[in-house]
Amino acid sequence: MKKILFFVGDIETQGYFSLQIAEAMKAMGHEVFIYDLSKPWGSTEKFFRFFEKGNTVLINFNFHGMSGEEYFLDENGTMMWDALAIPSYNIVVDHPMYYHHFLEKVPQNYHHISIDRKHDAYMKRFFPEIINGPFLPLAGTKLYPDRSNVPVEFRKYDVTMVGNYCVPATFEKYITRIDDEYTAFYYGMIDDLLANPWKTVEEVAQSHLEEELGEVPEEEMKKVMAALTFIDLYVRYTFRGRAVQELVDAGIKVHVFGDGWDLLECRQAQNLMIMNSLDSVGCLKKLCQTKLSLNVMPWFKDGAHDRIFNSMLNGAVCLTDSSIYLDTVLQDDVNCSIYTLEHMDRLPELAVGLLASPERMQEMADQGYETAQAGHTWAHRAQVLHELVENGQ
Repeated sequence: MKKILFFVGDIETQGYFSLQIAEAMKAMGHEVFIYDLSKPWGSTEKFFRFFEKGNTVLINFNFHGMSGEEYFLDENGTMMWDALAIPSYNIVVDHPMYYHHFLEKVPQNYHHISIDRKHDAYMKRFFPEIINGPFLPLAGTKLYPDRSNVPVEFRKYDVTMVGNYCVPATFEKYITRIDDEYTAFYYGMIDDLLANPWKTVEEVAQSHLEEELGEVPEEEMKKVMAALTFIDLYVRYTFRGRAVQELVDAGIKVHVFGDGWDLLECRQAQNLMIMNSLDSVGCLKKLCQTKLSLNVMPWFKDGAHDRIFNSMLNGAVCLTDSSIYLDTVLQDDVNCSIYTLEHMDRLPELAVGLLASPERMQEMADQGYETAQAGHTWAHRAQVLHELVENGQ
């Protein structure tokens, strides 16, 4: 079996995902090495003792280890993975438009794994020279053993939101940086996405550019997309803030765990319970104490978010918007409660109705647990990766 290298020590959540996959790989018989990016020199020495030529692969997230870290480059700028002929399997948990600068200089035996099928289509369109796939949705982690979740009615928090917030106005400096014509163009795209939230940024960019300029060459479209990340951030944080506002202003207490929530303006701010930002385990512990876990998809239109499966596996009812992929997994009022971004004003009614019926919530929480446990843990994703690395695809 292949020996597998994983990273920790940079983005905490991605390190946590790596550890979950690593444990599952060990259970399948793989030898694994956990490289601590915060202690590179000591980790490198230990890695060389672990490394086996022709039988070692790298599984990483978001270009860790291939984003210019000097300790992975030789004096000629050659990446360690190329020098040692180590295949890399990079799971990218954001839209590829954020990573064009890395995608232009990936290692030789590089595999790009998308967590959204729209992202996968984007990669095949703009980076066909790169090995892409398979689609691998994010997964969840169960903190406690089977069937030991606290019953819903005895949980501490009515509604929680685990995640950070950023005021959309933060991105206005990018919208207005050129001139009035560009500003109007960017706001036109934003307004289109806010009014039609099932669209992707690339779909809206394509239609608006063609309306302005006619047919746009693919290479030009590729360059434009790399410069539109602020559109994605503006829209996703608008909806994230709005979801919490709708609940808070309707008199529902929402406990938020993450940074930036003190900047969210609410009419009934006394219902916004701002708590500390937490690491992955801390977030899971809060979900174990949550009745209703709010999720707003970060513009993944054909994928999933770990917040959904984490909520289910830890006994909370997930209140979420959906996606093309999630429509095949989630059943409204059966294993979760689904709202739409077009009708966020209905969120309070959904939440109040659920909180008033603990028996109904318990049934949904139980169904949600079974759904996630049956197919959406990191062990399930590790099985896909195991087959991928063993077959050398």
